[in-house]
This record gives sequence, structure tokens and C-alpha cells, in this order.
Amino acid sequence: MASPESTCNAIRQNIEAVRKMEEEFANRRTLSDRIADTIGGFSGTPAFVAIHVLIFGGWMLWNSVPGTPRFDRYPFMLLSVLVNLEAIFLSTFVLMKQNRMSKREDLRAHLDLQINLLSEREMTLVLQLLQRISTRLGVRLSTDEIEQLSEQTSVEELATRLRENLPDE
Repeated sequence: MASPESTCNAIRQNIEAVRKMEEEFANRRTLSDRIADTIGGFSGTPAFVAIHVLIFGGWMLWNSVPGTPRFDRYPFMLLSVLVNLEAIFLSTFVLMKQNRMSKREDLRAHLDLQINLLSEREMTLVLQLLQRISTRLGVRLSTDEIEQLSEQTSVEELATRLRENLPDE
């Protein structure tokens, strides 16, 4: 059994490895990625909403109060054009950020798959070793499940079965 100290050390090492991976991913971003992340991140905040409420409200108020020089009379066509342009650019920046985040999630999923495959292989070897030890000691294992689990798992066969049984999107 592992000591609490070695377990804590393993956890620290894993956390450090994940931190480095995230740091590398962030450092590899291009200038456009950084801009898209900044704009996409800010667009989902209460400050973003408050700024827009103030700007749009001020714009409409300025152009509605009698006696003020109006540059965009009701129905505020210039404001509508600017809002539509902002929506186009904002949605583009958000999509850029989502695409990059999707790539990041794909990388994590591939890493998870590799770790899971390695863990499955290790568990298969442990079960095979358990079977050998049990046989040598004359201990009869009562289930066929251990024998089934100790067989090699075919990733290709699992993938084929998944494709056959999962519904198409």
C-alpha cells in the first residue's frame, strides 16, 4: 500500500503535469487567438452588459431629448447598423474561441483515451498475474468474470461495436 506521502507526491506531480500542459497550450496561442479569447471572455460578463446598456441607453436618450443635436433620429438606424456589425464581429470572436477550446478538449480526450488504454492494459496484466498466483497456490477462483476480464481488450472491436450501436447524430 502506498504511503500518504508518496500519494501526495504523485498528486503534486500530476497537478504539475496538467499545469504545464495548460501553460503550453496558452503560450502557443497566436495573437488572433489571444484577442478572440479576450473579447470572447469579456463578452460574457455583467460588465459587458452594463457597458452596452449605458451606451445604447445614452445613445437613444441623446437622440430623443428635444433641444439636443440629434445625429441618429428614431428608429435609430445608425445604432442598428453598429449593433449588427458588433454582433457579426462578436459572434466571430466567440466562434474562434470555441474552436480553439474544442481543439483543447480534443487533446484532453486523446490524453484520457491513452491513459485509459494504458490502465486497461495494466489491469489485464494484474488480473492475469492474479490468475497465475491463484493457480499456483491451488486457490480456485469462483467466477468466469475474472477470466473474461483478464483477456486482452480489442480497441478496434470496441470501436466497431460502438459505431454499430450508437445512434447517428
